[in-house]
Amino acid sequence: MSVGRETVIWDAVVVGAGVEGSATAYHLAKNNQRTLLLEQFGLPHTRGSSHGQSRIIRYGYDQDYYTAMMPDAFEQWHDIEKQTGVTLIKDTGLVSVDCSPYVEYNKKRNVLTRAGIGFKEFTGQEAKKKYPFLNYGPDYKFLLEEKSGLIRADKAVLCLQNLFKRNGGVIQDEEKLLDVLPGPVVTIKTNKGTHRAKNVILTVGPWASQVLSPLGLQLPLKPLRIRVCYWKEKSPGTCSQFPGFIAVGGVKSGHDIYGLQVLEYPNMMKICHHYGEEIDPDDRDKESNYRVDLDALEKYVSDHFPCLENKPSIVEACIYTVTPDEDFVLDRHPHFKNIIIGAGFQVGHGFKLAPVVGKVLSELAMDKKPSYDLSPFAINSFSNLQRHICRCEDDRLTAPSVSSITMQFYDLHNCTENNVSG
Repeated sequence: MSVGRETVIWDAVVVGAGVEGSATAYHLAKNNQRTLLLEQFGLPHTRGSSHGQSRIIRYGYDQDYYTAMMPDAFEQWHDIEKQTGVTLIKDTGLVSVDCSPYVEYNKKRNVLTRAGIGFKEFTGQEAKKKYPFLNYGPDYKFLLEEKSGLIRADKAVLCLQNLFKRNGGVIQDEEKLLDVLPGPVVTIKTNKGTHRAKNVILTVGPWASQVLSPLGLQLPLKPLRIRVCYWKEKSPGTCSQFPGFIAVGGVKSGHDIYGLQVLEYPNMMKICHHYGEEIDPDDRDKESNYRVDLDALEKYVSDHFPCLENKPSIVEACIYTVTPDEDFVLDRHPHFKNIIIGAGFQVGHGFKLAPVVGKVLSELAMDKKPSYDLSPFAINSFSNLQRHICRCEDDRLTAPSVSSITMQFYDLHNCTENNVSG
């Protein structure tokens, strides 16, 4: 659908139609905000972080503030299921696996206990009886969240986009962002023309640094290529009833490994490494000798899943965008309050919380009090203060481009100035 561009002033333009942007646009539209959703690629696509058939959905996190958001997320996903008639969540249960000294296990157990969310515990020996196709020693502990499972990712994104359009929203894909010009009314330049909006919400995934840098923000966002690996069952059907799992200890690389119940490909279990190689998102599939993830995965599968072949049969790609503290960025630009930023969403971590993220980003755009405390997600919230903010030398909000203004970057801790040209 094409819209007369410069003649329209939108209440909001959302840039990036992944799950976070689609959820944000949906919340805006259902609150009667005239909203445009832009996507640089043709929809649907597999270039970002929201594609694929499944993600883990769970209650338990190390941080209380994420766990506190999850009942809302589940409720919203179920409401989306009712509105669309599409089943999105499959209750498979989720097992967290850890070994001595059980640091991450105990964190999760304590958070779930404080939140009043039920779980079951069993030892490695008990797990062997329950799941005879696994191989874990007696020093392992298992925590089962029975109300967790998986969410059908591709279908979820499409449902959000359909509900957005049902509420009057407009999606325009194959439209790449070129520039954002701040002002009381923001100008958005793309490869197809110009849009104007009272508010702009930037949910551009691994392209966040490229988009935010001309706006004077240098955030420590790191795009990582994640190899999504599928491991063939030696005997078809062996693992079909095993819940999703997260291994939070005993992994060679020091990072988590996670797996989901057989779904995408017959007789293949998805098991992935929760970290990867830093990349340029425009060059995601460049050949690389990076093997940390595959080495850790092959060892873990060989040691603990004798029911699976020890080499992946299918390897696909997805992109995480991570911050040093692994928390999201949900905030207004520090100098342009009608430019709102959602970034730093690790793939599964951000996906399950997308309805809540969309709600709070839309509340920021509508100048409402956010439903949750957003201080953990503020631009200046890192305890090690690696998030840097620019300050313009003048107040020319209507300047031709923020990128043309000389910026001064300040270390928020010691206020050391470094003059650069933005």
